[in-house]
Amino acid sequence: MTRSTAIVTGAARGIGLATTKLFLEEGRRVVMIDRDEAALAEAANGLTNITPILCDVSDPEQVAVMVPAALDALGHVDALVNNAGVADFGPIEQTDFERWRTVMATNLDGVFLVSQSLTPALKQAKGAIVNIASISGLRASTLRVAYGTSKAGVIALTEQQAAELGEYGIRANCICPGPVRTKLAMAVHTKEIIDAYHDAIPLNRYGTEREIAEAIVFLCSDKASYITGQTLAVDGGFESTGVGLPALRG
Repeated sequence: MTRSTAIVTGAARGIGLATTKLFLEEGRRVVMIDRDEAALAEAANGLTNITPILCDVSDPEQVAVMVPAALDALGHVDALVNNAGVADFGPIEQTDFERWRTVMATNLDGVFLVSQSLTPALKQAKGAIVNIASISGLRASTLRVAYGTSKAGVIALTEQQAAELGEYGIRANCICPGPVRTKLAMAVHTKEIIDAYHDAIPLNRYGTEREIAEAIVFLCSDKASYITGQTLAVDGGFESTGVGLPALRG
């Protein structure tokens, strides 16, 4: 079966952009979703076979507008990558309800809203869903009460999707990236944090955006045709050593 289309949320930068580019290398047409208009325009510049659509996935009304536009651009949907997310870290006592809801709205509600809205199209194509969680959804750490809980919710939601949608030929899987060498991470991680991560990760380095994208695109492909309901940590072995580095305690 030829898989020719994909929708990627949070596609303007980082893992989402790397995944978009890898899909394009496969020959797919891609709808790039992001809420940052300037960043989306910059990311889309020079790419072919893409359709950028501005959308905040945490807003049901915007999702309701985005989905028909995406389907009009693609015709059918072979793969949905729910990558959009916010990384907001802080101590439990400093995480007020507004901060909690802001994280949940994008990281968990957005995955639910987009997946649910595209389920009819995914049924028709017997498509694949890949949700992006985090190593913080598998193991608790400091300063991640909202972020880690939202990502644990994404893992549980993925299993629900696999259990309920499998009879329609839809596969749902979850990727949990470990520390990734993004521009943002390198800008905010101190040398102490970088050294601590390198010491704690068995492969002794951060991952790359491309390495995460490779796992995502594999799970969207027919090479993964009997894989569903799974959570894959792409983390250099970080989960095996535990998390909660002293250097990350605020």
